[in-house]
Amino acid sequence: MSWLSSSQGVVLTAYHPSGKDQAVGGRHGKGGDEDTSSRRCGQYTMNQQITKVTEKPPFDRSSSQDSMDEVSMEDYWTELENIKKSNENRQEDQEVVVVKEPDEGELEEEWLKEAGLSNLFGEAAGDPQESMVFLSTLTRTQAAAVQKRVETVSQTLRKKNKQYQIPDVRDIFAQQRESNDKVPDGTESQSVRTNENKYRGKDDRASSLVVGEKELILLVPEEAPASETDINLEVSFAEQAVSQKESSKEKIQKNRGDDGPLPNFRLPKDKTGTTRIGDLACQDMKKVCYLALIELTALYDVLGVELKQQKAVKIKTKDSGLFGVPLTVLLEQDQRKVSGTRIPLIFQKLISRIEEGGLETEGLLRIPGAATRIKNLCQELEAKFYEGTFNWESVKQHDAASLLKLFIRELPQPLLSVEYLKAFQAVQNLPAKKQQLQALNLLVILLPDANRDTLKALLEFLQRVIDSKEKNKMTAMNVAMVMAPNLFMCHTLGLKSSEQQEFVMAAGTANIMHLLIKYQKLLWTIPKFIVNQVRKQNTENHKKDKKAMKKLLKKMAYDREKYEKQDKTANDADVPQGVIRVQAPHLSKVSMAIQLTEELKASDVLARFLSQESGIVQTLKKGEVFLYEVGGNIGERCLDDDTHMKDLYQLNPNAEWVIKSKPS
Repeated sequence: MSWLSSSQGVVLTAYHPSGKDQAVGGRHGKGGDEDTSSRRCGQYTMNQQITKVTEKPPFDRSSSQDSMDEVSMEDYWTELENIKKSNENRQEDQEVVVVKEPDEGELEEEWLKEAGLSNLFGEAAGDPQESMVFLSTLTRTQAAAVQKRVETVSQTLRKKNKQYQIPDVRDIFAQQRESNDKVPDGTESQSVRTNENKYRGKDDRASSLVVGEKELILLVPEEAPASETDINLEVSFAEQAVSQKESSKEKIQKNRGDDGPLPNFRLPKDKTGTTRIGDLACQDMKKVCYLALIELTALYDVLGVELKQQKAVKIKTKDSGLFGVPLTVLLEQDQRKVSGTRIPLIFQKLISRIEEGGLETEGLLRIPGAATRIKNLCQELEAKFYEGTFNWESVKQHDAASLLKLFIRELPQPLLSVEYLKAFQAVQNLPAKKQQLQALNLLVILLPDANRDTLKALLEFLQRVIDSKEKNKMTAMNVAMVMAPNLFMCHTLGLKSSEQQEFVMAAGTANIMHLLIKYQKLLWTIPKFIVNQVRKQNTENHKKDKKAMKKLLKKMAYDREKYEKQDKTANDADVPQGVIRVQAPHLSKVSMAIQLTEELKASDVLARFLSQESGIVQTLKKGEVFLYEVGGNIGERCLDDDTHMKDLYQLNPNAEWVIKSKPS
């Protein structure tokens, strides 16, 4: 058995005794045509009967992704069979929704709204100049992605004779060039015409986007050389793809369908600190999401992969309970019990119950609990969980694992979200593993908070299971195959697919699940180039709003600002060049002047404060308080321990430095 790549994705094949390759239709690959017709893995309801094959031919596992003998598609098909049996016991509770195909232009209009550009179209259309600051921070590939959707929506609205204000794309992308006839290095700028898809070479420092007679200058950072396993977060992923498309064409083709061991990708050290999801204030995180969507779209456009955003469907859902309840409703219930809860309590309890039984149990996650018993346990949990009267001793370890997977499957909207489920599936069509990882990084950023937090808890648990693979026989690929059907096949979407697509789906989603588990520590990182774009937006917005804000200040607010400024000046008068003042309002040592050196890190600043604390505060442990960068060109950013303070100060000299705990 091996994994082969096609233009649609990864296809699983087996070697038939006759010498001809056949698609694996059954659990063991023999009798491919007969078993193939009996399997409809793309249909979550799976009305077809699954043919069981008793004879088991030998597998060629030498090219498996895990490079381990245990890996085969057996676990995937077995899990589908278990899901079918589970559905037979709970089918009366399920509601299948057939998704209506969107009208022409609807998806593009929805995309523009999701990208923070809703003021450009429709009844809410306003002054296009409001988006100029945002658009001016885009890379050439990002701008091309926006322009493509703008043009599609404009044409659609005109065809429908909509009476909305339809802006001219020349106005949307207009920017006064003044003295910018030449790019910073003195060379003449060269236009990038989206329709012709002409990009400049990787050595160019700037490019421009021509729309009509006007031109938008797009600054592109110079790409630093990186090793094969380094993930470059300083340069737009789409821009990297443009550069690699020609220079690494042969290599990328070779990487297609490469099922050897996954590379050990790593993030090079960044002296200004790594930014993770949860480190930024809400206003900046919103901008990050806008940019992540545009960047993801640009990456897919460059690589020729269709990015289909599914419009969220409204279905009747339960407003209380445990199973089949929206994540947001569950969390509202749970937060009344435990303040600040970010992961459903039932989800946490099921994981802890599995772990109480020991992660060394052989076949953990693979062996299901009895379907009838699972159904009874569900009903009992619904009635007694919040009352605290449920007897957890009656839940066997494999029952808890089955309930965990059932919880994920029965979410009214998939854990990977309706909007981006297809985009997650399309990751398998990207040519290189590094690009697949980059796409997954952007998709994780785009998930709603509740989905992202729950996914993180799930992936961390799955990694703990894999860490005990020597005893439980659950390798990374085994776990991926068992979990993929539970995350990628949403019963609320009545999606039909051909048999070939079903097998591509089986192999592809298992691969994606494997990537999510293996690289989870990288996926919660916000790329530096996106953070820098946010910094640039904040800087430009501050310049633009400075005069307007002064006019709106009331006398009292002005006096208070004047007093605070005088007070700050008095406090900082003795702070010499190269010294920062760090505030710690919740600690006994509320302020400290610290000399900047090349080696001074955020962890050193924290250590100096905590070493001077006494009493209750002295018991504070590492990880309970953090150093924050506040203001300047960022709203608020929690710094990691390895942040070099002098480098960050040079990037944001107007910031304040505050020590505080992280909000829950």
